[in-house]
Amino acid sequence: MNIEIDGLNICVKITGEGPETAVMLQGWGTNLAVYDLVADCLKDKYRFVQFDFPGFGASEEPKEPWNVDAYADFFCKLMEKLEINKAVLIGHSYGGRVIIKLAARDTLPFEISKIVLMDSAGVMPQRSFRQKMKIRRYKILKKIFANKIIYALFPELVDDWRSRQGSADYRNATPVMRAAMVMAVNEDLTDLLPMIKQDTLLVWGDVDTATPIRDAHIMEEKIPGAGLAVLKGAGHYAFLEQPAVFRDIIRSFLV
Repeated sequence: MNIEIDGLNICVKITGEGPETAVMLQGWGTNLAVYDLVADCLKDKYRFVQFDFPGFGASEEPKEPWNVDAYADFFCKLMEKLEINKAVLIGHSYGGRVIIKLAARDTLPFEISKIVLMDSAGVMPQRSFRQKMKIRRYKILKKIFANKIIYALFPELVDDWRSRQGSADYRNATPVMRAAMVMAVNEDLTDLLPMIKQDTLLVWGDVDTATPIRDAHIMEEKIPGAGLAVLKGAGHYAFLEQPAVFRDIIRSFLV
């Protein structure tokens, strides 16, 4: 179904008829259908809500770039629109960023009962000397290629260089969403982790390269009472790569 929030058309899917509610917050560049497996794990016990953030999947893009706080504000309005007063929040990757922001707030229009963070983003990555030099080189070239004279002289060279910069998610995004992505990845949420008071389950693939297992151990240390379940041999979509193991883990925590 589609609902309207602040003039934006938002895609929402609700399954299950359980007495409690669980809401799935998606990873960057995904659509809500990616998380059908998570819904299947829980919809016998929960009313399970999936949705596409603005600019994700089938939902309308915001008119200007949003930072993580803006997406958290949107989520509060979504919960009010759906009349949800209490819920388990489950976040994958970028969705985890939003949950961390929400859980650290002093007041919310709803209650978070429990939290599940799956290969969550939010911890600033450690960069090697080589990576730092690569970033420095990128910034220098970006400044050079932004010069109109340089572009007029070498348009094909500049366009080819630009087309190869950034991750696949970045290259495939619109200008508005690229700016939103840059704001997200440059914000370290580590200091907010101790403010999370809800029971929290961390589910991680030990060969995740997008949000490495190092991030999981930091979250386990910083979030009071957090527990970590590691899926061996799984990557950034650990829940899809090892569905049977994931099902047992999440149901042991939530059912």
